[in-house]
Amino acid sequence: MRLHVVNPNTTASMTAKIAAAARSVALPGTLIDARQPTMGPVSIEGFYDEAFAVPGMLGCIREADRDGADAHIIACFDDTGLDAARAAAKAPVIGIGEAGFHIASLIAARFAVVTTLGVSIVPIEHNLRKYGLADRCARVRAAEVPVLALEERNADALGKISAEITAAIRDDRAEAIVLGCAGMADLAAELATTHGLPVVDGVAAAVTLAESVVRLGLTTSRLGPYAAPRSKTYSGPFSPFQP
Repeated sequence: MRLHVVNPNTTASMTAKIAAAARSVALPGTLIDARQPTMGPVSIEGFYDEAFAVPGMLGCIREADRDGADAHIIACFDDTGLDAARAAAKAPVIGIGEAGFHIASLIAARFAVVTTLGVSIVPIEHNLRKYGLADRCARVRAAEVPVLALEERNADALGKISAEITAAIRDDRAEAIVLGCAGMADLAAELATTHGLPVVDGVAAAVTLAESVVRLGLTTSRLGPYAAPRSKTYSGPFSPFQP
């Protein structure tokens, strides 16, 4: 089985971290193909960055489809471009945010999300409502840690994330935590031990779900909004992305 994991931003060190997290949970025989676009922002922090990340990410998905990917994983917790990717891709597409929420809902009655910056709270809350899981989430918290600070294994950043988990347990009665950034993938086990509750990494959750979808022989339904895009001309810098 070949899983394509796409980091929608252009930071290579984050792609490497994401790939390592994916490989650590993948089944024997699962090949993890990790990619990143050459165009777009170095990190995704809010709606503005998301908009500029999508074209390059869709380009990576198109290339991976041609290379025989069995499923795609979008490794941004905002599930950047997920709906567009499902319409465009031949193989199933799973976002790490949606995957993390679903796994948490299977192991806890109430979970909390701890993300990076406050600007990401509303997009995550929007997704929770869209996925029908808003009632299961006690709160979305932000540690006010820039995404790229996670690349440095910054002790101050780790302390801020840990403090938000403590507050989520104490104030929100959270029974599990979902880490709200792919850049936190290497922190889940340590934070679970520190705080004594399940801590879900969306990358690991998405890999496990993607493997299950492929093993079940399921594909994206084309009877609705995920129908393949109609052929038309795309002009200017977007011409390479026309269906």
